[in-house]
Amino acid sequence: MSCERQLKGAKITGVGYYVPEKILTNADLEKIVDTSDKWIVERSGIRERHISSDDQAASDLAYEASLKALEKSGVKAEELDQIIVGTATSDMLFPATACLLQNMLGAKKAAAYDLTAACSGFIFGVSIADSMISSGKAEKILVVGVELLSRITDYTDRATCVLFGDGAGAAVIESCSPQEGILSTFIKTDGEYTDLLYLPGGGSRNPLTEESIKKGEQYIHMKGSELFKYAVKAMVQAAREALGSVGLGPEDVDFLIPHQANIRIIQGVRKRLKLKKEQVVINIDRMGNTSTASIPIALGELEESNIIKKGNLVLLVAFGGGLTWGSILFRK
Repeated sequence: MSCERQLKGAKITGVGYYVPEKILTNADLEKIVDTSDKWIVERSGIRERHISSDDQAASDLAYEASLKALEKSGVKAEELDQIIVGTATSDMLFPATACLLQNMLGAKKAAAYDLTAACSGFIFGVSIADSMISSGKAEKILVVGVELLSRITDYTDRATCVLFGDGAGAAVIESCSPQEGILSTFIKTDGEYTDLLYLPGGGSRNPLTEESIKKGEQYIHMKGSELFKYAVKAMVQAAREALGSVGLGPEDVDFLIPHQANIRIIQGVRKRLKLKKEQVVINIDRMGNTSTASIPIALGELEESNIIKKGNLVLLVAFGGGLTWGSILFRK
């Protein structure tokens, strides 16, 4: 599914991010599971990740990131038409974390709702915001990606516990003139491969019980080697779709911000698109895989740098469980 410019333009006017203070290093993990810094870095590129405190929930992280995004955009919370939160680790099954965030921000005017597209959640959220604004249904939308993956990680499973971190990123999307800001979006799903990355317990099919908890069904289950081959192919497809829909190619991109899942996946995507190392934004070494928060966090860091300039072409690409994947192409 692709979407190109319609009646209005939509642009990202402010980005904010928040990561918890606590840092879990590879050295820390060596003390609790059979692993090593060398093993983790070689296979994932991760050296440390941020972990939430016991009293923090998704809405708390989302709130901190949202305040920064709103401040940078100059938009007041009460001006927001919608709040979209992408997350797989919501405060509770319902109400939506977006509803809790709306109340925390005082955004009384905004319709607020969550979406679940795993690591592609922020991309899906921005795609929806772009469609709503370009069709004239809204003027100002806050899109948030937030995850507390530490809450659903099995720290006895060395294949997964070394990967995940916590954090939140937020972006304010506003209307603008056509052909400014967001140039194209692309989102896609293939439900045939839901068994490659999933959380088996806690839903209506398999409610949490004493027995299911003993089996570890409250934790992430992942088939990493099988995911890898789909991830690179899907992210390259998403990149080419977003670019091709507006007559551009990889050679036109100034910055690629991929989902920070694994350094090998990122390198595979970069090589297939024939991009230089300096064109690709990478923070997985410091953040780990924060799922739907990874792209807005990386975008926030890029915005804070002196590297990105007005007029630069930025491509966001994600891949996640579902399977879901997508891309956003925008002009700074």
